[in-house]
Amino acid sequence: MNYVQPIRDLVKISEVRSFLASKNKRDELLFCFGIYTGLRISDILTVKVNDVLGKDHFFIIEQKTKKAKQRSKKYTVRKRVPLIAKLRKLITSYCDNMKQTDYLFKSRQGKNRPITRVRAYDILREAANHCGLKEIGTHTLRKTFGYLVYQNDKDVALLQDIFNHSAPYITLKYIGVNQDVIQEAYEALNNLRI
Repeated sequence: MNYVQPIRDLVKISEVRSFLASKNKRDELLFCFGIYTGLRISDILTVKVNDVLGKDHFFIIEQKTKKAKQRSKKYTVRKRVPLIAKLRKLITSYCDNMKQTDYLFKSRQGKNRPITRVRAYDILREAANHCGLKEIGTHTLRKTFGYLVYQNDKDVALLQDIFNHSAPYITLKYIGVNQDVIQEAYEALNNLRI
């Protein structure tokens, strides 16, 4: 498995979004949905139109968390996911001719099915290659969300809670902040007179 990074540069985020928008609205929304919600791709692909259209938040039961696996269905905890105004506007525009029961990221293959994780990866890889980005994968969306939130308010405890991580160090490593600090430490050696 390759290690992926967040997209740290706002200009690159705009380039990726523009490239995907030039392809189709679904792929642009997939990218924006990921960077504006911070959800895993496996959770994003389960979303249906009626979950999000006309709403300012929605609820999801995260698929991958260890805690979810340990709970019985009787005690399942739903996560409340806010939908910011920019994302709601994209959703409204995109869902114009869709049925309420359609998957938001509907595959063009067969009946009402979402695209696969592999297809989501291919969409992001194509955009990354076009925009000159490396170390990109489906987790890049979630990591980009975390990186942007952290850069805005430096609240690692908030992100730790959002990502359901057990320690702040894990969160900082996950969103690439530790890698930035390591890089800065190495670069600081250039300033030494040795």
